[in-house]
Order: sequence, then C-alpha cells, then structure tokens
Amino acid sequence: MAKFVLAGRADCPYYAKAELLADYLQKNLPNFRIHKIIQHPHVWEEWLEDLCEKNKWSHRNSPIIWRELLDRGGKGLLLGGYNEFLEYAQLYYGVTSSMTTELMKIIAQENLEAHIEKELQEEVRKDLVNPLQVWITSASVPACYSLIPILVSGEVFGMHTEMSINLFDKEQAEEDLHLLMTETRNLVAPLLRSVSVCTRVEEAFRQAHVIIILDDSADREVYTLEGCIRSRLPLCRLFGQLIEKNAHDSVRVIVGGKTFVNLKTVLLMRYAPNVAHNIVAVALGVEGQAKAVLARKLKTAPSTIKNVIVWGNISGNNYIDLRKARVYRYESAIWGPPNYSRPVLSLIFDREWVNGQFVATLKKLTETGKQFGSILAAHSIATTLKYWYQGSPPGEIVSLGVLSEGQFGIPEGIVFSMPVKFENGTWVVLTDLKDIEISNQMMTRMTSDLIQEKLVALGDLISFQSYQSEYKDRMYSDLIQDEEKDLVMPDMVGFSDVTPLTISENPYNQAPINDSEGKTMEEQ
Repeated sequence: MAKFVLAGRADCPYYAKAELLADYLQKNLPNFRIHKIIQHPHVWEEWLEDLCEKNKWSHRNSPIIWRELLDRGGKGLLLGGYNEFLEYAQLYYGVTSSMTTELMKIIAQENLEAHIEKELQEEVRKDLVNPLQVWITSASVPACYSLIPILVSGEVFGMHTEMSINLFDKEQAEEDLHLLMTETRNLVAPLLRSVSVCTRVEEAFRQAHVIIILDDSADREVYTLEGCIRSRLPLCRLFGQLIEKNAHDSVRVIVGGKTFVNLKTVLLMRYAPNVAHNIVAVALGVEGQAKAVLARKLKTAPSTIKNVIVWGNISGNNYIDLRKARVYRYESAIWGPPNYSRPVLSLIFDREWVNGQFVATLKKLTETGKQFGSILAAHSIATTLKYWYQGSPPGEIVSLGVLSEGQFGIPEGIVFSMPVKFENGTWVVLTDLKDIEISNQMMTRMTSDLIQEKLVALGDLISFQSYQSEYKDRMYSDLIQDEEKDLVMPDMVGFSDVTPLTISENPYNQAPINDSEGKTMEEQ
C-alpha cells in the first residue's frame, strides 16, 4: 500500500493542485492513501523547519510531500514538492493535473478560509474542555455577590463560554467565601463549570484568564493620607508578582472600586510588566453616575445618554466632559429614527446648572462614595468586561483607565481615564476625536494628584500636597471663565474637579482610618 502525507500552507495554490490530484488517486486506486496536513501561513515556515530538522530533510517551499513506508508515524521517505509529486503520479499511475492557475488560486483562498474556520471551531471546542478561569479578589465584599450572577448569565463572555470562578480572599474570610460558593452553585447556571475558594497566597491566580480586583474590606487603622496611599503598595506588589508567576500569558486584569483605582492599577502594571497592556481601570461607574444626573435634568432614561467622557482620576480629580454627549429617543417636538440623537448640551439651557449643581452633585458623589454601591460596581465591571470580549457598541465612546503614552498631552506613566473603544478583543484610545482639547490648567489639576500618589506610594515623595488647596475656588472660577471665552452655551462643558476626600483619604482628618490593603495577603 502506498501511503503519502501531503502538507502545505493553507493559502498555497500548489498545495491546492496537489491536493486535488491526491484526492483523485485515492478515490480511484484502492491501494493509494493520502493524509493531509494544512498549516496557517503565519506558522508554516516554523512548522516546516521543525519537520525537516526532525527528519533531516532539506525542503523550503509549500507543499512538502513524503511517503510513509509503515503506518502513519513510521519512518518517512521525502518525495519533494508539487513538481516531484506530479512527476511521480505521471510515472507510476499515468495521471496528471490540468488545473488552471486561476482555479488554483480560487481553491487556495477557499482552503485558507476553511482552515481559519476550523481553527475557530477548535478554539470553541477547547473552551468547552478548558473553561475560562475567572478569579475575583476580596471576594467576600458585597460587590462580588452582585457580580457573580451577571458573569454566569452568559451576557459578559458569550452564551457558549463556560467558566470556573475562583473566589480569593484572606483566610479570615474563608467562612464567608464558602457560603458564597454554595450560593453560586445553587444558581445552577448552565455556563458555570465550577466554583472554588482560595485563601493560600501562593495558589492565587493559577492559569487565570480574567482577574477582577475589588476594593478590600477595611480592618486596619491608618492615620494619614500618605499612610493610606503607601498601604496600597504591598498588596499591589504581591498581586503583580502572583499574576506574573501564575496567570495565563493572555490574562486580562480589571481594577474596580471607589478608592485609589488609578493608583492600584499603575502599581499592578509596575509589578506585572509582561501583562501591563492588559490591566485596566473601570470608569463606567462614574460615567453612569453622570448620565443619571443628566437624565434627571432632562427627564429621560440614563440609558439614552451616550458618549459622556470621564477624564483623569476615576476616584478623585476628574473632568466630566459633555462636549460629545448625545441623547437618543428624547421626547420633544423633534423626532427621528432610533439612531437619531441630539447633543446633550443643546437641550440644557441652564448654564448655571451645568457649571454649578451638576458639578456639585458629582463632586458630592465622588467625595462620599455612598451611592457607589455593590450593584453599580458590579455592573460597571461586568459591562467593561463585556465590551472587552465582545466589543463596544459601534460609534459609542467608552471611558477607561489606561496607562498614558502621552495621548492628549497627558504625562506618560500614569493611569488616566480617557475615551476608548473596544474591538477585536482589545481597546483603542480615540485619539482622533475632534474638539476635545483640555486646557493646561485643567490637565495639571487632574494629573498632579495622580503623579503625587504614585510617588508617595513608591517612597519617592514624603508628603502629599493637594493641588487645589487654597486656590480651589479661584482656579475653578478661572477655568469656567476660560471655557466661556471660547464656547457658547450649547457647547458649554460641565466638569467635576474633586480630590479624594472620603473618610479614608482626607489628609486633614487625623482620626484613625480603617484600611486593610497592604496588610491582608502579606501577613498570611
């Protein structure tokens, strides 16, 4: 019996011609058998090199054809490429190929498309065999209870992606974790393969595909803002090292919460440099709060408002930019199709409200954090993950905290919330947006705290000095006046300029501050 192996590049026209000839021989000759191996163009050269090195052959082009003297896997005898195979078929079997060059190219393209489709199907099959590994830190906090039902619903990762959820927290929370594990199992979610509890630091993030960093529970007293900032470093350093050591190479890390979100994200990037491009901070919670305030003013639903941009420090000094914001399905004298929208600022005629009450309301929400509860935190994280895996709505602007590379004049090396879009499993900063320039004063105001937080955390700065301090009211007034010089009422920009002054972050409050980050895992 003659048994041949035909291997080639998926888009190779000569492979297509040899394949057709081999199929004909196999169909018409009882003792002729062919085994096909097709490789993607991106991996073909490396695969061919390894094959030739293993068998001590010399061959450079596609296809490569050899004869197996025993069953597949036995010692092979190199025949050569397409020309050698055609000559062999003519000499031994009296058969040749009359395929035209044009047909060869068409079949080669079809082969490539079929191979890509097969690879995608194989990836789906692997996902069924090896579920997505999702790790949640500080899993005993309320936000985790709200997050899990959304994750297992199929809305985030897709209706065909099974997952295993790993609940990670300090040892003292083990009882709560087991209760949560039982409740999660009782959901009987079709996409949930398993749930596990982890309190051993060295086991954290094993083969993790997704890591969700939640705010930790508070059990440590910190007396100063600088102490509170520095307490973030040990835990972020530990998590970063564990991510580098244990997580999957393509792991995606998403940092949520309402305290020092940008700082924790940049510290994780520092200690997990190999996956830094896949570590982001969630800004959709702040964006959602702004949309809700606008919706109450416009007497519409928050979901109808799009393209509100959050610039800066997600949990501190930020700028809520309404210049691109639009409202859909707004009830007014002007109606249009479902995709018809109107600028938000053209519908708010009260400039004092935009510059006063709107700013003050958002400032109060950020300072207190009281309305940034577990439901909002969970929904913001889940929505960001959904966009990351499935893409954001076409044409829609999304706010995300990412590492600055100098876009929009933002200093490099800090995590800064800015406009992005999600597509093809990644995010892209929307640097091509028009008319979103930010003044130097505003930029300095937003970046100063972020730079200082990073320096204090790393020990390069002793004390934190809030940029606004005694000049806050004057600077705020100046900024409003500067905007009014260039912008008429419909284009007026509302913004929030707040510093982190919650009970755990107020530099002027000398009362003990409860805080646990920096202690939790390292003391175990």
